[in-house]
Amino acid sequence: MSEPSISSAELITDPVYIEVVKQLRPHASKDASISPESIILSDLGMDSLAIMDFVFDLEDALDLTIPEHRIAEVKTIADLVAAVYLLQKEA
Repeated sequence: MSEPSISSAELITDPVYIEVVKQLRPHASKDASISPESIILSDLGMDSLAIMDFVFDLEDALDLTIPEHRIAEVKTIADLVAAVYLLQKEA
């Protein structure tokens, strides 16, 4: 998956990043620090059910479908934002 080149500082003001964080916050552990470099599986205190609930909420919020193979490629929040942009471009 090729990712757009964007710095973490630029990413935190990106509208897709902001929506991802908005949808992620209710599913992450209360003390989790969310940043573009956060590793979804290990840094955010989420189990597989919480991750799937988050993905469904994100799909609804962004009006898109994220295929399972794309989810498997995502490790960080920045990866997820890049995947969303690729999906929007492909649509």
